[in-house]
Amino acid sequence: MSENVYLPPKIWTWDKASGGKFANINRPISGATHDTALPVGEHPFQLYSLATPNGVKVTIMFEELLALGIAEAEYDGWLINIQEGDQFGEGFVSINPNSKIPALLDRSGKEDIRVFESGSILIHLAEKFDAFLPTSGIARTETLNWLMWQMGSAPFLGGGFGHFYAYAPEKFEYPINRYAMEVKRQLDVLDKQLENNEFIAGDEYTIADMAIFPWYGILVKGKLYEAAEFLQVQEYEHVQRWAEQLSQRTGVQRGRVVNKTWGDNEYQLAERHSAADIDNAIS
Repeated sequence: MSENVYLPPKIWTWDKASGGKFANINRPISGATHDTALPVGEHPFQLYSLATPNGVKVTIMFEELLALGIAEAEYDGWLINIQEGDQFGEGFVSINPNSKIPALLDRSGKEDIRVFESGSILIHLAEKFDAFLPTSGIARTETLNWLMWQMGSAPFLGGGFGHFYAYAPEKFEYPINRYAMEVKRQLDVLDKQLENNEFIAGDEYTIADMAIFPWYGILVKGKLYEAAEFLQVQEYEHVQRWAEQLSQRTGVQRGRVVNKTWGDNEYQLAERHSAADIDNAIS
């Protein structure tokens, strides 16, 4: 047992100096901290996001819809810098009271509709455009099964493993081992599912693939938390095959660029207001 054993106090209090990469934006209360309105563009859909895995799910969806020729899915992609606390502005909080990206304002109908939580946004767009989500039967249920699997599982990968392995101010064996074990179990679940299925929910590409790829597909391609060797991701050959297949899709490639402000400069696009913006970013 470690000599530095933590004994929880009877009453927890907020320690602003707790450390870690995101210590400056984590807090135990909700709501706006400043009065900042959100910009609004000319397109039917206004997306406020950042190219984290959760944000990329939605930009991939938009780009896949546009690739199908659905011009009504045009959108403005506005950058929300979570490190600077943009998600606590009054305008953003009015769309997502949980202050998490992505958040969507659907202005395509008679009344504006706010949509928050990435899974909810994917379902909303899929149903609106009748694409990437079967309308009934076993196929629809299976797609939603895996979408909800992602929503429940990814916090163990991101907030659990990713935090303690990559972002915590100190490395501790217990949480890293605990969450590494869970992430490998999750990868094994996916690997077995993909052994007999081309895509996550079966023979068709769906919002389940869009939701899972930015987390687990990017992980097995060695581009998340620099943890590929540690987790021995090459063991999951069926996930590897699927991840490579999806990474070649035009919609996936274009969606991963939007609201990205780090990494290779040629693949960064802080804001997206037209297809030409992406064309210029990846040319």
